[in-house]
Amino acid sequence: MKPTPPTVLALIAISTLTAVSAQADEQSPRVPDYVVYRPTAVPDRIVLCWSGDPVTTQAVNWRTDASVLSGVGQLAPAGDGPGFVGTAQTFEATTVRLDTDLGPAHYHAVNFKDLAPDTTYAYRVGDGVNWSEWCQFRTAAREPRRFSFIYFGDAQNEIKSMWSRVVRTAYRDAPKAAFLLHAGDLVDAANSDGQWGEWFYAGGFIHRSTPCVATPGNHEYADGLSRHWRPVFSFPLNGPKGLEETVYYFDYQGARIVSLNSMEQQETQIRWLERVLSGNRPAWTILTFHYPIYSAAKDRDNPELRAAWQPVFDGFKVDLVLQGHDHAYARSGLMAHENVAEGVTKRSPGGTVYVVSVSGPKMYAVKEGTNMRRTAQGMQLYQVITVDGDHLRYESRTAIGRLHDAFTLRKRPGQVNDLVELPVDGTPGP
Repeated sequence: MKPTPPTVLALIAISTLTAVSAQADEQSPRVPDYVVYRPTAVPDRIVLCWSGDPVTTQAVNWRTDASVLSGVGQLAPAGDGPGFVGTAQTFEATTVRLDTDLGPAHYHAVNFKDLAPDTTYAYRVGDGVNWSEWCQFRTAAREPRRFSFIYFGDAQNEIKSMWSRVVRTAYRDAPKAAFLLHAGDLVDAANSDGQWGEWFYAGGFIHRSTPCVATPGNHEYADGLSRHWRPVFSFPLNGPKGLEETVYYFDYQGARIVSLNSMEQQETQIRWLERVLSGNRPAWTILTFHYPIYSAAKDRDNPELRAAWQPVFDGFKVDLVLQGHDHAYARSGLMAHENVAEGVTKRSPGGTVYVVSVSGPKMYAVKEGTNMRRTAQGMQLYQVITVDGDHLRYESRTAIGRLHDAFTLRKRPGQVNDLVELPVDGTPGP
């Protein structure tokens, strides 16, 4: 038998590939979102949040289909082996119906209370028959103690395709982060259930073990706040009336974390913020909101918001402000309201560090004339922030873990913070 000539083999291979490709085109239509993100009786979209004190409480939210009329959570102090299951207690959940563009679902929430500080717990959620896996979280310590958290600017677009790698790389670099902080625009269309499904897909198990802290952006609004926001998350109810779970604060191991809502009732929040920042509070104060009062381009700043809010930040010596919306990177030095007109050439005697960052793929250009000390465009970024006694360390890293920006702040009794710029060598994260 004669061997088949190479040219004939090549033609056969090309024909086969063409046939397979044509067959694939005929047999592989896009799976619609209502199928991909369809709820079932098995819990999904599980996310840890706080609606109370992180020292003694932990909230968890999840989704099922509408056939599950009520939910429960089980909780036990975690152990070295499986024996902890025998000590688990059961807690009833609250359940609400959410009608979305892809159909109805039930969202459930449990707030575990009276927990021991600085303790690892195991939990699972379900309906008593269909359960999630056992997941774990750790309560905060009561006293100031070193911790890190991860800050993300807007995810917003192509969330599953392009944001997944960012949140997963960030988690690889800081797997013991106390929480993930999102400065708004988690999604592009406020009420798109498919986009919320992408957001949960991207974070995967991370949401089940690392609490989420989020402030709403303009893309969480469409004729009002996203219908998903309050069923999906459980945030503190200590904000002004009507702004609960969008304006709130909590304390974590020596830092006060405050979410403001830059989308509505901005003046209403001033008096509330003054009360939150008055009196005895932790050493560090960190704020987050969506619309930046300083950004990567002056025409993308929000001067009215700056005029209303920054004097309060200055008066109460806010340390760090984490913003979103502007799809580029910009970070200031110590900035106070009265020195803005003279720009970066004026040395401020003190003030607040302002950051705007982006974690998704939508990008804006940096423009000249900004007041910011360090800028970048065309980069997907995440930030790891560590609070340790009288020191705060900040690192901004790209989607591949390359160090882009870094500085430290040091508290000095009776003086302004000492800001030290750190060298950036572009090395990957740990």
